[in-house]
Amino acid sequence: MQPTHITINELVNLNPSQYLLIDVRSPAEYEHAYIPNAVNIPIFNNEERATIGTAYKQQNRQVAIKLGLESFGPNMVAIINQVQHFIITLHKPEGQQIIVHCWRGGMRSSAVAWLLNFYGFNATIVIGGYKQYRNWVLNQFAIAYNFRVISGNTGSGKTEVLEALNAMGEPIVNLEKLAGHKGSAFGNIEGIPQPSQEYFENKLAHDLYNNKDKTIWIEDESQRIGHVNLPATLYAQKQNAPHYILAIAFAERLNYITTQYGKYPKQLLIDATLRITKRLGGLDAKNAIDFLQDDDIQNGFEILLQYYDRVYTKALNKKTTPHNLHITLPCNTVNDKENAQKLLTIINPTTTQWNN
Repeated sequence: MQPTHITINELVNLNPSQYLLIDVRSPAEYEHAYIPNAVNIPIFNNEERATIGTAYKQQNRQVAIKLGLESFGPNMVAIINQVQHFIITLHKPEGQQIIVHCWRGGMRSSAVAWLLNFYGFNATIVIGGYKQYRNWVLNQFAIAYNFRVISGNTGSGKTEVLEALNAMGEPIVNLEKLAGHKGSAFGNIEGIPQPSQEYFENKLAHDLYNNKDKTIWIEDESQRIGHVNLPATLYAQKQNAPHYILAIAFAERLNYITTQYGKYPKQLLIDATLRITKRLGGLDAKNAIDFLQDDDIQNGFEILLQYYDRVYTKALNKKTTPHNLHITLPCNTVNDKENAQKLLTIINPTTTQWNN
């Protein structure tokens, strides 16, 4: 049975529950970045792929194919078993469509699709493979989007307001969630690994595509979020979009971040402060660390919050956004639902009040 084929545009418009997506590239290729929802069933391990690729380049196609078959043949049953494992663990229905891709939609995906169809599965090959998918991803960043930006000083609860808007049915793209980082020296205090730049872009492209015809709420972020970067075209769009500035008193924000970060071991807080010593200034850094050492979290964070307020004011003054698109929203406290409702009321004064 000859496998059927599917384009990237067709793939991204499918509901992930409708198929099992299998990435047959090597583990190293997959670990670097992959299509969201894809599982990895490599036809070759990292060493085999390198050996076969070298043979293809330095000798010829036939030599590479023979080497590939030597590895593929003994692994056929294991590949089928892995597919069955994912069907069970991911709760896929019997007869589920299986979509297979490699780097360019070539020999690796063709071989696995043939095997799966021979066994009795319903396997389809992605035309152009992951390479074509990456072209699709980069194309998403060239599209003009209608952004609304939630801005405000550190400790304003911007991310929580963003998620509250989402709960109210508003389209959002949560950049910090996609990046696995909150954007400051304290943004990844737990040390959880961030995605690669490529995988961050892959996830971001899907979120944008799913909301491309809507007005999208995003948070005001620097171009660099931890060790990943917003594509330049998107960052420029964000900079020129309407900014809704949550204006919350310093004391309220200080109480909020003290509660949020005070739960962490003080050594993690000290280490994060040390990372910004040069920018913070030697004396302020020393005083903040001394307070943290003495378990005086509030006074330590008061110094840090004053620093981040200066950074925010400087960044706001540098924005290219027309000043009439800087809309200040006075807020009494850091309250996600209440402040999200205020945002919606500004956008549409007839908006129904959110009920807790």
